Amino acid sequence: MIMRGLWMLARGQRDGMKEFSATSESLTASLAPLIAFPLVWQGMTALQGAWRSALIAFLVQLCAALTLPLVTYEMARLFQRQPLWLRAATALNWSFWIGAAVSILAIILAGGLAQAGTPPGLALTGILGLAGGYLLWNRWFIVRAGLALGGWQAVLVTLLTLLASGACTGLAILLGYGPGSLHLASL
Repeated sequence: MIMRGLWMLARGQRDGMKEFSATSESLTASLAPLIAFPLVWQGMTALQGAWRSALIAFLVQLCAALTLPLVTYEMARLFQRQPLWLRAATALNWSFWIGAAVSILAIILAGGLAQAGTPPGLALTGILGLAGGYLLWNRWFIVRAGLALGGWQAVLVTLLTLLASGACTGLAILLGYGPGSLHLASL
């Protein structure tokens, strides 16, 4: 059901939302890979001696994973859409896999364009720009369909989730590396 729902949502079909459960168990299941995969990956990095970088990277990924459902909940509450929140947050979490598939496809397409004679930087920038635009639209679409919001309300929720994730990520980096990390961010 999840794969079918993702396929439908990736193509802009609102009925894809019906493929996701509106339970706390489904939300937890959607969060599990977003936390477990980075935990294992960063655990392996820590075992190689880079424990501080691994911890910071894990905190950044944890922030991104948890910020999306939290902000979505608060916005659902603001717009009086709480009953729709669990399903919407679950679909948003699972939509990470749409992003992974689109990113892989974009890199393959950029490589093909570069092989066909397009300057590699232009090919990569153009294709990744299109992929990023699509993924932004897809998040907006899932927010709109999942919370039954108007277009501008969904824009607001989408922007707030992105800003909150960025702020949380910045805070995790700042806490991990200290004030000197502000210099790193400006490079």
